[in-house]
Amino acid sequence: MAEIKSHEFDGFLQKSARHYRLFVIYGPDRGLVAERAAMLSKVTGVDLSDGFALIKLDAADIQSDPGRLIDEVSAFGLFGGEKLIWIRGAANEKQLVDGLAYLASHTPEGSYVLVEAGDLKKGSALRKVAEGERSIACIACYQDDAKALNGLIDSELAAANLRITPAARELLLDSIGGDRIASRNEVQKLVLYCMNNELIDEADVVDIVGDASAVSTDQVVDAVLSGDPDGFLHAVQKVIASKTAVFLVLQGTMKQLQLLESMRLEMEEKQQQAPQVMQTLGRGIHFKRKPIIEKALRNWNSIDLSRETTRLNAAILQSRQNASLEDNVAIQTLLATTLQSARRNRRV
Repeated sequence: MAEIKSHEFDGFLQKSARHYRLFVIYGPDRGLVAERAAMLSKVTGVDLSDGFALIKLDAADIQSDPGRLIDEVSAFGLFGGEKLIWIRGAANEKQLVDGLAYLASHTPEGSYVLVEAGDLKKGSALRKVAEGERSIACIACYQDDAKALNGLIDSELAAANLRITPAARELLLDSIGGDRIASRNEVQKLVLYCMNNELIDEADVVDIVGDASAVSTDQVVDAVLSGDPDGFLHAVQKVIASKTAVFLVLQGTMKQLQLLESMRLEMEEKQQQAPQVMQTLGRGIHFKRKPIIEKALRNWNSIDLSRETTRLNAAILQSRQNASLEDNVAIQTLLATTLQSARRNRRV
């Protein structure tokens, strides 16, 4: 097993990453997943400007063509040299999981495989394979804590030879943290704004820094389940600004509805109340989100949840078939679910 915890990544990158050819990077912080994937791509030594050496795929490409991953790994580059197969948007696609399991026992000699995934749950198929094979480096990416955020601020300010007041730092910390790329962009924007100053104060932070603290699928999902259209649109705009694929939000919402469906079925079959089911099937839900989930369990029945999950699944398929419509399909579908939630809330 080569499971790299979030805080161990820097040491892994410097000392051990070059010994691996298979990488799975996952977690709720999409920006951090993307940033660390970019760092690992450089460690491979593959020429990233060479279109024949760098092969970028979406997980859907492998899902629709089961042999694609093995074919790409096995194929020789047009001009020789090593290749990097970089896969984005992974979840638990069977073809990808099976291909990765095969490569783990048949380690490629001339290729690297780098997989970017979303928030994989413990025991999910892709995570189970990645964590169970010694030849795969499995890297978790969770939202930055205060220490990591302070380190990010310090590194950006030091590069620009800038200082910041304690009060301004505290305000800045309150405004970032949900997504690594969004947080870094906000700090860099602040640095650029204060380039001619020596000291950054609170007024500078208020003037230039937006709220990047909650760029995550959970905020969107919670707005959907709460029936809050304004909150939903605000959260989606944050996701778009962070350059996170809106498709991942659609996928995350569907997974949450699937969990709700299984919990609601448990309630109906065993005649239990929402808090009782939450104690058994909702243990992995963050305590701050539990009131929203409990309310959704009271307002939705299993039949309607199943119908809504089917609709979201159809939207996911449509968005993958026509990438140019991905954002519109996702936003319209999720907004419709949000309005459904709002009507149910009014009936209570």
